[in-house]
Amino acid sequence: MVQGIIGKKLGMGQIFADDGKVEALTAIEAGPCVVIQVKTRDKEGYNAAQLGFGESKRLNSPQKGHLKKLGQFKHLQEFRLADTGDIKVGDKIDVSLFKEGDLVNITGVSKGKGFAGVVKRHHFAGGPKTHGQSDRHRAPGSIGSTTSPGRVLKGMRMAGHMGNSRVTVRHLQVYKADPERNLLLIRGAVPGAKNGLLLIKKAGGGK
Repeated sequence: MVQGIIGKKLGMGQIFADDGKVEALTAIEAGPCVVIQVKTRDKEGYNAAQLGFGESKRLNSPQKGHLKKLGQFKHLQEFRLADTGDIKVGDKIDVSLFKEGDLVNITGVSKGKGFAGVVKRHHFAGGPKTHGQSDRHRAPGSIGSTTSPGRVLKGMRMAGHMGNSRVTVRHLQVYKADPERNLLLIRGAVPGAKNGLLLIKKAGGGK
């Protein structure tokens, strides 16, 4: 059985927990997804199911041939499987895969922040504000030594492109799953902006 689904982030809200505390809640449009292709260890070298999600207005000829008249899907994503079992092309995967209390791992592309300095990107404290320093308030300071090693080491935290990277948040809890509306409510925040594509996979555990 496929242990994941493709979704779209709808936005965020909040709820009051039983103890009166306010908790963040993320709404996700999850599925329905259709199994487009089943890959097996004998043929492709590994077991996986490819799911289709979202409606595409246009498809080229190779895409039409691959989708085999199953629909016009905008997004395709593979999910690795331990065993293909009785999964077959055309099967539908929806939110009923999850229930309240399940733990999930959610992968998305984080919001892009553009070029950012070390204070914003790595939370540096900046330079001293006194003792003659007039232009070092948000500077990184020294990035290396002289003769040895005589270069800037790889991985040095410096200014650069921030965000717009693939991020996975693990062990988020399902607050509610509504198959009728293809709606999944998750406690906490998930990566990405509104309408961003998400991969939701079961993490095991839960109440």
